[in-house]
Order: sequence, then C-alpha cells, then structure tokens
Amino acid sequence: MTIGVFDGVHKGHQALIGRAVALAEQRGLPSVLMTFDPHPSEVVRPGSHPAQLTTLRRRAELVEELGVDHFVVVPFSLETSRMPADEFVHEVLVEKLHAAAVVVGENFTFGHKAAGNVALLRRLGQRFGFVTEGADLVSADEVTYSSTYVRACIDAGDVKAAAEALGRPHRLEGIVVRGDGRGKDLGFPTANLSTPKFAAVPADGIYACWFTDSKGKKLKAAVSVGTNPTFSGRERRVEAFVLDVDEDYYGQRVAVDFVDRLREMVKFDSVEALLEQMHRDVDRTRELLTES
Repeated sequence: MTIGVFDGVHKGHQALIGRAVALAEQRGLPSVLMTFDPHPSEVVRPGSHPAQLTTLRRRAELVEELGVDHFVVVPFSLETSRMPADEFVHEVLVEKLHAAAVVVGENFTFGHKAAGNVALLRRLGQRFGFVTEGADLVSADEVTYSSTYVRACIDAGDVKAAAEALGRPHRLEGIVVRGDGRGKDLGFPTANLSTPKFAAVPADGIYACWFTDSKGKKLKAAVSVGTNPTFSGRERRVEAFVLDVDEDYYGQRVAVDFVDRLREMVKFDSVEALLEQMHRDVDRTRELLTES
C-alpha cells in the first residue's frame, strides 16, 4: 500500500504508486492507496485548504489506470489529526488493513503534529511485520515534482510546465451553467463552468484546451479565464468556446484540459478589436491542438 493526499497524481505520485503496485504483484496481494478527505491542512488550519488539482473522483480514475486495486478514502477530522503516529500504524495499517508493505515518499510524515516519519514507520514495520520503503522524490531539470510546484505553475498560468510535472494536461471539471449570453451575441457561444470550491483555476488569460463533454467526446476549445474586463466584468469565470460544434452544454458535467496559454487577459478599446483578437485566438487554438 501507499499513503498520501496524492492531489494531482503527478509523476512523483505515479512512481510511488507504481512501486506499491509492483510489490503487490510480486507478493500476490491486492494493492491499496490510502488518501484523505477533506485535505488535512483545512482541518488542522481552517482556511488554509490548498488549491485542489484533482477531485476525489478524478484521483480514483487516475490511480485505477495505474493498476491500484483499492482506493481507500479516510475521512480526516480533528480526532484523526490527534491520533499518535504509532496508534495510526497499529490500528489502521496493521489491525484494519493488514499491510504487508508500505511505500511512501522520503518526506512522508504522519500522526499527531506530523511526529511520525519514514524512520519511525520502518521501526514500527519491523515490530508489526510489514516492510517499509521510503522512495526518493522525482525531479527533472533541478525541479522536484510536488503538488505545491504544480499549483504554483497553474497559478502563474504556466500550464505547459504543470502538464510536464503531471504527465498530462491539468484538468478542470464542472457543471455548465447559464452565463450572460454575451458570447452567443458576439458569435462565440461559450460553455460556462461552475467549478468545485477549491479547484486550481489557472491565472487569468486565454488558453488552448481540450473539452470533453458528458458523453466523453473530446473537442478543441478556446477557453477564457477571468472577469471579461472589456465588459467591466467582476465575476471570475471559466468560459469555453468549443470549436466547430453547435451545441448547448447547459447542465452537463464537462472537463477542460489546459494545453497552452495563448495570452493574458486584456481590456480592449472596442468590441470590434475584441472580436478580431478572438478570431486570432481560435485560429491559434486550432493550430496548437492539431499539432498536439
């Protein structure tokens, strides 16, 4: 088994999960991934919930693709946070899950006030009969892949760097809701996403994206993130103009995968100037996604 929040299921997480799956196969045992909900930070320090890279459902999909047999979600509470490290190991890993091998990152901590570490887990494993592996962190070009790093990339609008660390484009999921209808009037009808509360939304700007509808159909889209400053907008929105399709996606659960950032959000002097730029954005989106 492997333990962690695994938000993003980035390349570092993938290495841990791959090792746990390999050990399970060698031993003829099921592989288990344990994660927590809500994010421990929000419970220990209310208001500090980090931007969420993946919903629980998306995490489950991704780890299943990596070969994990069981996706275990532990409800994280103040009571959970106060559980001593050795008690967590004995009650959860040994008594409830009968762990034979535990794979974690070298910086893994657990238990009350994060008092437990890999060294303690290894000692407890020797006592209770399970093997502990502390895996090295994964890095490239002097960058260590972590959820914090991916969030920083997304926050800066660098979705290409985020995709490199994730091994796939960053995805936003949500229900399509009614907007102002302004896009339709301009000839660019958009699907407006209502995203989860803590979703990691990229920096304001225009992006080339893949849009996946509720039926799983993958389509090209130019996506605007921001407040529509040309029209003095105040509400930050994620609006997808799906290319070459005339369909109302209202009420559908859809996904948007961010491939590249085309430009920053700009306030134009006229609607005409905005429309000219939007045509260029669509052309560039089509070009980029045809190449990808």
